[in-house]
Amino acid sequence: MKPITYRDAGVDIDAGNRTVQLMRAAVESTHGPEVLAGVGAFGGLFALGALPEAQPVLVASTDGVGTKTRIAAALDRYDSIGADLVNHCINDILVQGARPLFFLDYVAAARLDPGRIAAVVGGVAAACRDAGVALLGGETAEMPGVYVEGELDLAGTIVGVVARDDIIDGSTIAVGDVVLALRSSGLHTNGYSLARKIIEGQDLTTPHAALDGASLGDALLAIHRSYLGEFKALEAAGLRGAVAGLVHITGGGLIDNPPRVLPASVAMLLDETSWQSPPIFAWLCDKAGLADAERRRAFNCGVGMLVVVRQASADAAESALRAYATNAGGAAVARVGVIVDRDGGDAVRFVG
Repeated sequence: MKPITYRDAGVDIDAGNRTVQLMRAAVESTHGPEVLAGVGAFGGLFALGALPEAQPVLVASTDGVGTKTRIAAALDRYDSIGADLVNHCINDILVQGARPLFFLDYVAAARLDPGRIAAVVGGVAAACRDAGVALLGGETAEMPGVYVEGELDLAGTIVGVVARDDIIDGSTIAVGDVVLALRSSGLHTNGYSLARKIIEGQDLTTPHAALDGASLGDALLAIHRSYLGEFKALEAAGLRGAVAGLVHITGGGLIDNPPRVLPASVAMLLDETSWQSPPIFAWLCDKAGLADAERRRAFNCGVGMLVVVRQASADAAESALRAYATNAGGAAVARVGVIVDRDGGDAVRFVG
């Protein structure tokens, strides 16, 4: 009887080792002197001694790309979803005013394809380099019988830092504060199960006039924006103290995310005519006949981040963000709403 090997059970250790070698250079390109151990170590080491923040508080978040990976698999395009993951996680801790320090990723599949996994991690590393974040380590797992053949799962954890006195938690948001919106690039990393239901049977590669000449695949794989640059622009303009709250529009859309930072006494009033959404939203909503309540909760509707600022600083904040958009290719900004008394009503309300 022939001895059974691990490869017979569906796990190829050699493929895993090839995958690590293919991604090593990309990962190490994100390391600075504060990284004391990285690729190959059982645990990554990151020195905190040089942190400039007074009373530093570590901020951590874990998330995934979700079923956007199914679109990537359908098109065999894996270079962008790694950046999606990093940028999503950056935005999650940015809401509390944190500066990202390091990132760890997790990639799993039924069977490892070294080139495919290296493309994913290459995207992770590129986004980390852009943000000045160390890709400290991660895990690549081959799990036959758990994952569908040809598909993969992607998740990650980010750790950042903020001075205790600089934490942004929304607790000081007050009536009269102004709400600014930073435009999304598309669906970002939420609503893809619904989007995939809507596009069943559609060609993902043919350009559409309604999508400004892009294909469905291009529109759906548009990279999740990071708003770290926009936040730094506000800091550079001396406006960090004017920011009362930040809202990353992720799962739950415009309905469920703002209440996460709003005090119980106030509500957010948004004018949907005041911003322009990427055309993929109108295409999906028209195709499915989505009700307003459904689209506002399933999708970000063209808004990636809401910035709540003091009324007296709203003009300056909007000007700083417009300048960043013009000079550095940042997200378009629009004044979209105001904070009002809740008076027992909904936490988020819409006009227009």
